[in-house]
Amino acid sequence: MSTLNSLPRPLDPATLVRPRRRIRGMSAILLPFTADRRIDWDGFAAHVARTATAGITPAVNMDTGYVQLIDDSTRQQALSIARSTLGPEGELVAGACVVDAPGAAFDESAYGRQFEMIAAAGGLPVIFPSFGLTAGSDADMLGRYRLISRRVKSFIGFELSTEFVPSGRVLGLDAYAELLQIPNCIGAKHSSLSRRLEWERLALRNRVRPEFHVFTGNDLAIDMVRYGSDWLLGLSTATPEAFAQRDRWWAEGDSRFDELDDALQSLGDFAFRRPVPAYKHSMAQALYLRGLIAGDEPHPDSPRRPDSDRAIIATILERIDRACQAAA
Repeated sequence: MSTLNSLPRPLDPATLVRPRRRIRGMSAILLPFTADRRIDWDGFAAHVARTATAGITPAVNMDTGYVQLIDDSTRQQALSIARSTLGPEGELVAGACVVDAPGAAFDESAYGRQFEMIAAAGGLPVIFPSFGLTAGSDADMLGRYRLISRRVKSFIGFELSTEFVPSGRVLGLDAYAELLQIPNCIGAKHSSLSRRLEWERLALRNRVRPEFHVFTGNDLAIDMVRYGSDWLLGLSTATPEAFAQRDRWWAEGDSRFDELDDALQSLGDFAFRRPVPAYKHSMAQALYLRGLIAGDEPHPDSPRRPDSDRAIIATILERIDRACQAAA
C-alpha cells in the first residue's frame, strides 16, 4: 500500500496537536547591508549573538542570508564570524548551497566542498536545492540525496517552493517517506507554504520515524508548531526573542502563546506577500526600525520593498512588543 493511501482522508489536523511540547527553533540569520551596500559584518555578528542568547539556533547562509547571491568567500566569512561569535560549543546550522543553472548536471563534489566548509566551522548543513539536485523525478532527486548523505555525518533536508527560488522542489509524499529512511537525515525544512502538505508530513513522521524533525518553513502559518513541527524560519530573524517567548509559553501551556503568535503572524503575512523573495528587505527594515542594524538595504541583486512599508512594519512591531509584555 502506498504512503498516500495509508494516511486517513481527509486528515484531521486536530489529532496532530501536541500541547506543552518543547519546540526546537532555528532562525535564518539576515545578512545585513549598509546604506552604501556593503555587508555589515558587525551587525551580522551581533544578530547571531542575540539569536543564540534568546535560545534560538542561528542558521547562516540560508535564503535569508542571500546564500544564492554570495560567493564561497562570503559564505566562509559568515561561517567564521558565526563560530567566533558563538564560541566552540554554540550550536550552528548553515546552508550548503551549490549555485547552478537550469539543465546543469548534478555536482556531488560541489556539495562535498560545502559540507567541508560547514564542518570546519562546526556546523550542521542544510541541503539547499540546486537545479542539478532537483531535476528529474522524485526518485532521481532522492538518489542524489543518498549520494551526498555519504559525505556528511548528519544533515537537514530542504523542500523549498519555487516561490522562493527557481531551483526549489517539494517532494511527493511517497518520496518524503523515502527521505525519512536516510538515517543521517535528522530532519527536513518544509517550505511549500501549504498547511495541508505539512500536516501530511507530520502524520507520516509520527507513524514512521517520530524522532525526525519537520522544520516548518511556512512563514504564512507559523502556528504549525501546534501540530508537532519545529521551525527554521526567515521571519524569525526580525525578532528571535519574541519567537523564543512564544515557544516558552507553548511549552508552559500559557494562553499568551496565541496572541503573540497572531502578532508575529501579522508580520509574516505582510512581509511574505509576493514577490516572496522581497521578504528579506522587509526583515532588514524591521531590524533597522528596532535599531539593531546600521541600514536596511537588501543585497543589490535582491528584490526591494517600498520605503512606505516601514510605517506598517513599525506598527506591527509595536503589536509584537505589546503581546510579549502581556500580563498573565
